[in-house]
Amino acid sequence: MSPLVLTLLCTLAAYLLGSLSFAVIVSRLCGLADPRTYGSNNPGATNVLRSGNKKAAALTLLGDALKGLIAVGAVRLLAAPLGLTNEDIAIASVAVIVGHMWPVFFGFKGGKGVATALGVLLALNGWMGLAVLTVWLFVAKVLKISSLAALCAALVAPLACWLFTREPSWLIAVSSIAALLIFRHKSNIAGLLSGKEGKIGEKASGKDTQ
Repeated sequence: MSPLVLTLLCTLAAYLLGSLSFAVIVSRLCGLADPRTYGSNNPGATNVLRSGNKKAAALTLLGDALKGLIAVGAVRLLAAPLGLTNEDIAIASVAVIVGHMWPVFFGFKGGKGVATALGVLLALNGWMGLAVLTVWLFVAKVLKISSLAALCAALVAPLACWLFTREPSWLIAVSSIAALLIFRHKSNIAGLLSGKEGKIGEKASGKDTQ
């Protein structure tokens, strides 16, 4: 099989895995309302938490993180036997995030990619992932605003990637992922600037943005 075909297959597989929206899947299994119909209308763990079901939110977070970890981890494991390159790993990293944000299985209406991005970072380099996670946890713990924590983590991610990997193609991938996360949080940025951004754990009421 040619290198180009292998790259395309890995990219497609990563995109399709990313297209599994665990917020919607878990909510259906738990008998909850579709997370795209309340709160921020965002199919992510933070919005699922607004349903009051902490277990469903935790499962959503785990599922979204695992698909990023598995998509990139699988390509890394197959790199040596299949002759895949660091560039292939980088492409798969972006593809799984694109799948999460624009899922083919759910009308191309997906989440903002924070948990999936964490899984990707952990698969690329454990220390990088932990460093970015630490930033997210610190901001979330102190300020209780999920979107602000995500934005801070996104800004730190490219620097952490360069410090821990020194791989140019991965730096491009992580920078692209960070840019996508910031783009998907544009409504949250407006909410932060206006002082109307909701906090972690608040029940769904009105039109939130997280």
